[in-house]
Amino acid sequence: MSKYLIVNADDFGMCRSANAAVFELFERGTLLSSTVMMPCPAAEDAVKWSSEHPEHAVGVHLTFTAEWGSYRWRPLTDSPSLIDKTGYMWHECPGVQLHAKNSEVRREIRAQVDRALELGLKPSHIDNHMGSLYGYSTGRLGLLPLTLAAVAEYGLPYRLYTKADRRVCVPGVPYPLFAASAKLTSKWVKKYGVIVPDYLMFPDWHRLEKNGVRSFDDYKRAILKIWTDLPDGVTETFVHPSVESDEIKGITARWQWRVWEYELFRDPDTRPYLEEHGVKMINYRDLVKLKEGEVL
Repeated sequence: MSKYLIVNADDFGMCRSANAAVFELFERGTLLSSTVMMPCPAAEDAVKWSSEHPEHAVGVHLTFTAEWGSYRWRPLTDSPSLIDKTGYMWHECPGVQLHAKNSEVRREIRAQVDRALELGLKPSHIDNHMGSLYGYSTGRLGLLPLTLAAVAEYGLPYRLYTKADRRVCVPGVPYPLFAASAKLTSKWVKKYGVIVPDYLMFPDWHRLEKNGVRSFDDYKRAILKIWTDLPDGVTETFVHPSVESDEIKGITARWQWRVWEYELFRDPDTRPYLEEHGVKMINYRDLVKLKEGEVL
């Protein structure tokens, strides 16, 4: 099989509803990869569960933004450039990229990974919440090699890409610019010796909604069509599964999409459908094996 797909459950540890979804999906064997937001209220429960279930590939979701209106969190370090005037992390990526000092970014990255290690997690990989450390929102591209250098210290894979394909480019970014960014990231990945997927597919709820997705069945058909139209190699994409609850409804008005993502992995047909269409689901530990020449 030449097409591999990593579907990572982002936002593990953000809240109890996200944790409940990830616990269940791992136990079902339908979810293979997830990452924990260490500054968030439910992070310790997520790490505790993960340390008790080391067979699952769980990593660290480097968190530098707190995007919700009333549900916020702070850095693990005393870093004034990483917070807004309310004392919480910046709402969006431009806030981070315009204000964060390199030294405080490095310190916070290490604090988040080290905290996970102290709590017993053996991370399978590292990635970044909302892409705040890519620098794309403001052109501060220096954040990316800074992050790769920090990740390399732990010897772990990272969410990035080294190849471009029109089927998996960033929504709203002109393809020639995206292709150029792949050449740049490929250079940095080689420099720091970090293992990454070949391609990275950014979910686009707004596009799905614009194309008429109004129900779980609509969502399932649309997303499986996207996930089976992949280039050869390893593609990563990500979801944010949550059980339906008053908690998640109070956090985000777009809670329904997170519940649909949870339901997609509860659906027993999802993984067989992908494999029937030539796509093998893997996790980050499998990615390392592939990059080291092993056959899955």
